[in-house]
Amino acid sequence: GTKKKAACPGLGLFYTVLSAFLFSVASLFLKKIEDVHSVEVSAFRCVFQMAFVLPGLIYYKTGFLGPKGKRIFLFFRGFLGSTAMVLLYYAYQVMPLADATVITFSSPVFTSLLAWIFLKEKYSLWDLLFTLFAITGVILIARPPFLFGSHGMGIEGSYGDHLKGTIAAIASTASAASTIVVLRKVGKSVHYFLSIWYYAVIGLIGCVIALFVLNEWHLPHCGKDRVFLILIGLLGLGGQVFLTKALQIEKAGPVAIMRTMDVVFAFILQILFLNHLPTWWTVGGALCVLASSSGTAIRKWRQSVKKARQSEI
Repeated sequence: GTKKKAACPGLGLFYTVLSAFLFSVASLFLKKIEDVHSVEVSAFRCVFQMAFVLPGLIYYKTGFLGPKGKRIFLFFRGFLGSTAMVLLYYAYQVMPLADATVITFSSPVFTSLLAWIFLKEKYSLWDLLFTLFAITGVILIARPPFLFGSHGMGIEGSYGDHLKGTIAAIASTASAASTIVVLRKVGKSVHYFLSIWYYAVIGLIGCVIALFVLNEWHLPHCGKDRVFLILIGLLGLGGQVFLTKALQIEKAGPVAIMRTMDVVFAFILQILFLNHLPTWWTVGGALCVLASSSGTAIRKWRQSVKKARQSEI
């Protein structure tokens, strides 16, 4: 028989870096939009998700509701995932780009903690250490006045907005981690496209309701903002596609570590296009969070490799 052509070495990691770059540029455009609420931006993102996923659902014949026993989990996946997106977009709008990006990278720590609580997965002293590192990083970024004084220590804008953004970013991270726990509970019995479909549909419905309640629904006055909205949807979709392709051809551990390039891109874009130099507090917080997320990813990767070897024996 013919030999299967070997995959290009490092292609999965290249896809991961490209995905991180696309997500970072989408976040930059979100900062550049002046008069559009984060909920409305999320609604546009959901529309792009639905347009992309619908042909896949038809092609794979997965249906639109999924297996009866899994629908409740798919609902929570959609609700938690869309909530994480809205909160993250709000954090991007009210606090520095790099700060919000760094906080979101504490997600692996939240995932380990929630998996221990709800899925009874092992939670070791290493996991506790990584959790403490992540908490330290978030504190260095938030810089609460009772620890750092009342002068803000280099915080951009008002401390009230910074605190709101920090809380939103932490809540977004916890929601994203909960989504991963729900997906682990669902397992591989539900197609990936169906999972994204629930995320987009529930997110769109929730965003439309929230926009009417908040009375924030309106098209941007500036044509530039409309272009930014379209680009955010396309770049976010492209980032998700490349991240999915990376996970299909590369182990999850290296992909999780390489995803930290998102933070590097956020720092670079913030300096080049937003004219905001990060403080040493933010850099220190970033190092703590990246050490925590990388340590968690490496540990999970080694555990999976060990289990694979044991199963082969």
